[in-house]
Amino acid sequence: MAAFVESGERIPRRGEIGLTSDEIERYEQAGYVMSGSRNRRMEAVRMRKENQVYSAEERAALSQFNYEEKAVREKKMLREFKMLVDKKVGPS
Repeated sequence: MAAFVESGERIPRRGEIGLTSDEIERYEQAGYVMSGSRNRRMEAVRMRKENQVYSAEERAALSQFNYEEKAVREKKMLREFKMLVDKKVGPS
């Protein structure tokens, strides 16, 4: 699903699997009612699913950022601790 959202394409619904987004649009323009565009409730479900994909990507990015920030803080703490030990005991 994330690949469809990233490329800005419509996510295929049940019965539409195997069709590309362009083919689905052509069928809809020809007058066919596809399962994903039948009513407002289905549209709301589709939007919610797409937002879940975005939030998963955002969570992954935030997690990576937090991991990097934590590593920087730990390096700083270890450097300060090493300086304290060297000051008390003497350089190794």
